[in-house]
Amino acid sequence: MGLFNRSARQHGPPPLHDYEAGPMPTQPTEKSKHGPHHHNIGLPGFNHNGHKVTKGINPEGESGRRGVDPLHFFRIVWRSSCTASKWVNILWPFVPAAIAIHFARPDLHLWIFILNYIAIAPSANLIGFAGQELARKMPKVLGVVVETTLGSIVEIVLFMILLANDEHGELVFVIQSAILGSILANLLLCLGLCFFFGGARSGRKEQEFDEAISEVGSGLLLVAGMGLLVPSAFFTALQNTPDLVSMDKLQQKELTLSRITAIILLAAFAMYVFFQVRTHHGVYSDILEKDELKDADREKDLRKSKLTLTECIIALVLALTLVSMSAVFLVQNIEYIVIEHHVPDHFLGLILVPLVEKFSEHITAIDEAWDDQMNFALAHVLGATIQTALLNAPLVVLVGWGLHKGMSLNFEIFNVLLVVLAILVVGNFLRDGKSNYLEGGLCVLVYLIIATTSAFYPNPPHGKKEESGGSGGGHKF
Repeated sequence: MGLFNRSARQHGPPPLHDYEAGPMPTQPTEKSKHGPHHHNIGLPGFNHNGHKVTKGINPEGESGRRGVDPLHFFRIVWRSSCTASKWVNILWPFVPAAIAIHFARPDLHLWIFILNYIAIAPSANLIGFAGQELARKMPKVLGVVVETTLGSIVEIVLFMILLANDEHGELVFVIQSAILGSILANLLLCLGLCFFFGGARSGRKEQEFDEAISEVGSGLLLVAGMGLLVPSAFFTALQNTPDLVSMDKLQQKELTLSRITAIILLAAFAMYVFFQVRTHHGVYSDILEKDELKDADREKDLRKSKLTLTECIIALVLALTLVSMSAVFLVQNIEYIVIEHHVPDHFLGLILVPLVEKFSEHITAIDEAWDDQMNFALAHVLGATIQTALLNAPLVVLVGWGLHKGMSLNFEIFNVLLVVLAILVVGNFLRDGKSNYLEGGLCVLVYLIIATTSAFYPNPPHGKKEESGGSGGGHKF
């Protein structure tokens, strides 16, 4: 048992001997003798715990219960997916405390910000765990996609609340920084920790992963980086040429270009999902199935109690409600934190916001790397990064368009340059299909350098808009 030992593995049917380990209430049917893949086809069979498998539910995700059992629900949620995730549940008292202080002492802006920032962590952790439980009830590849999407919900909620509370363009820069900061946190911090903890575990010199996952992910990241870079490059190239185009017209053209680019990036994301779950589903399924067999604790994990489908939905609704409340209270105090406590908005958007919004996704990926399931870890890390670049970023641009707000993809060149370099560095590490703790440690150290640099990045005077900002892109506090 270690820090990241799983208490429940979330994807795919177990091998045949796992099914035969538990007592069977009745004699297996002729179909069930052919292996685990046939238990959810035709007449329902029984899973590894002897539970009758509901039609349409993966045997591994069958809980053997229906409806809601409060005692089982709270016990399973508290247990969570691994030891590190369980420790995060200790932070649950911060949730009611954060809500109470917001209404009781609205003048304590700093404490409201700190408590709600911490309160997002256990709520996001619950979203991640409920997403894992829900994903286990689905086919492997679809389960990974759904779990990754649910892991990004906190990010989407924060982006939308920031956008909805933006009245004069002050929060647009925070959103833009958070988009790129999320990509940096995934590629450098999370993937670096995956490489480090996975490679540093006793007896491992290096870990291997399949090129089908790493190459597709790297290619999509380069496309995403290109798409995010173009509007910024367009504005930067023309901002000092008033004889060609005025600043007002340039900002409008850049905003239109951002919206067109957002639509194209959404089309790229749709192609990526279709590629995974339809045309190349078998390739990914085989890779992930082989990967999950590497887990030494697999048989023990399979026998752990599971949430019912209803309990998964209840957990997701509860966690989303709490995350939304904490996010609203957090966003309402950002301006005070930046102005009164002189926290650089670069550091706030590029580092602080991404760390909390991707919290549960990072724990899941690091846990899988610890269990030597690098294909699962890469699927989560690269999948979450691709989703931020190809779905979440375009989505917030289009929502801003609908709300008549100048949300664009005109990022600061400093931030865009960091993201492009991070993509190139990680792509180089993924090229050979192997990883070790040295590569992971280097990625984390690069992230620490970026975090330190952003902490020293100065804010302009309050209310002053930088000339290089474009359509709200440089409007800082």
